[in-house]
Amino acid sequence: MNILLALIPVTLLIVVSAIGIFFWAVNHRQFDDLDSPGVLPLMEEEPEHPRTSDDTTAHAAEAGESAGQPPTSR
Repeated sequence: MNILLALIPVTLLIVVSAIGIFFWAVNHRQFDDLDSPGVLPLMEEEPEHPRTSDDTTAHAAEAGESAGQPPTSR
């Protein structure tokens, strides 16, 4: 019977914590959109465009300039 003296306050603390967490989640808009997160993994991403040789030389030139090397002629 003495265990009830410990279990009742612990249970009340857990219930009050759960209610507090629930209201925190509601106030921080956690329950606004319940459908989109389940569908996001199924959506297809836009394909990446392959780089052309002009893109790679431009990026290499920019990287050289930022590394302290003189810029290449373009």
